[in-house]
Amino acid sequence: MQIGMVGLGRMGANMTRRLMAGGHTCVVYDRNPDPGKELSEEGAIAASSMKDMVQKLQKPRAIWIMVPSGKVTEDAIAELSQLLEAGDSIIDGGNSYFKDDVRRAQLLRANHVNFADCGTSGGVWGLERGYSLMVGADKEVFDHLEPIFETLAPGVGDVPTTLQREGKINSAEKGYIHAGPVGAGHYVKMIHNGIEYGLMQAYAEGFSILASADSTEIPTEHRYEINLSDVAEVWRRGSVVGSWLLDLTSMALAEDQHLSAYTGFVEDSGEGRWTIQAALDQAVPAEVLSAALYTRFRSRLEQPFGEKLLSAMRFKFGGHLELKPEASMKRTPVKAGN
Repeated sequence: MQIGMVGLGRMGANMTRRLMAGGHTCVVYDRNPDPGKELSEEGAIAASSMKDMVQKLQKPRAIWIMVPSGKVTEDAIAELSQLLEAGDSIIDGGNSYFKDDVRRAQLLRANHVNFADCGTSGGVWGLERGYSLMVGADKEVFDHLEPIFETLAPGVGDVPTTLQREGKINSAEKGYIHAGPVGAGHYVKMIHNGIEYGLMQAYAEGFSILASADSTEIPTEHRYEINLSDVAEVWRRGSVVGSWLLDLTSMALAEDQHLSAYTGFVEDSGEGRWTIQAALDQAVPAEVLSAALYTRFRSRLEQPFGEKLLSAMRFKFGGHLELKPEASMKRTPVKAGN
């Protein structure tokens, strides 16, 4: 089918390529004309503006928005709402807040324009691997747009069917689901990203402990020099903690045993915060996910005030002096193999 793509960053551009490879016709637009020109050489139809894109698409139109969440997405939907007609559809594939989806869908219904929110996971690897998609929309809207989701998704591939799901094959085995009405797709993706924070933090803490196995704080006979790259690699093969995140960890350690290109300054993109807010709203305990989010906050503090206050309190009640910088111990030596 024909589809418009707004936003031609790494994900938007690669999604366009995957759609074209799947036989779809893509009309593309980005405020920066360069990626559109590049994609036009690969078979896409480049548009010079949102209005031009709408004019180039056949009715009923389907336009996928792949831009940063927040004001950029809000502005794009507002502009399209003035250009589209009854029966047309907007798909927000970014990381928007699910409550914003509900509000936007209600506004679009006044003009009989359909709205679908699609939680999209796959990152820069999606062109090759496909994208895991979680869609929120009215069922008839989902059904109409399903060819797009099926093309972007990984497909069944060589992943074995889960035990107890034999005979119950549906789109989930292909890598996409109709999660529910508008907002449900981004809600599921929000929780997905909250879990992602927790998984990443667990790996980070575990490997930090391994890296400190030869710390001078422990007896000599209990010290070990652990090859972190080999550990990551062996855990990839048959271990219960194997995952794609571990695959990427092993790749990073193999590329640079000192991780010298990284500072440890870890951003959060919003979904982790929204996940914790949902847990609070629903009175659901989420200790691990909360701790993972707070650790990202702490990573961005050069001189954490809280730690200074802890040190001050220890001195006041017990006379505990801070170690001088030259006397401090290296607590997380980096060892990743040869």
